[in-house]
Amino acid sequence: MNIPFLGKRRDSPPVRDPEGLAELLSECELLRSQASQEGVQLDDSAASLEALDQLLPRWRDDAEVLPWLGNDAGLYLGTVIVRTVPGAVWEISPDDEPVVRLASGREFDVVTSGHEWAASGVPELSQRYAEVAEV
Repeated sequence: MNIPFLGKRRDSPPVRDPEGLAELLSECELLRSQASQEGVQLDDSAASLEALDQLLPRWRDDAEVLPWLGNDAGLYLGTVIVRTVPGAVWEISPDDEPVVRLASGREFDVVTSGHEWAASGVPELSQRYAEVAEV
């Protein structure tokens, strides 16, 4: 259906700014705040993932914080992967979810991993990073 006053439909996907996307997804304010309160410095390194794995999971008692923290944990995991694994980049999946794509073409749903970590501690963020970095 062509309705002239609505304008032309866009057939191609919008162009995304990879650097802007990486910057936006790396904010993880809630996780950074929680970690800072526990004395853990998140410096976007694999070692910081190990430090997060050692935190006492006090957030599990708060049903409102848990999903937000899980989301941030996944985004932080993705940030560390993108910044330390050669060829890894952020992409937005067809269902508008952020995923990490490696140079090999494999995609990782890091947000789901973050939610699993926040809820149960498994898989550990450092373990998931090690699995991704090996590939």
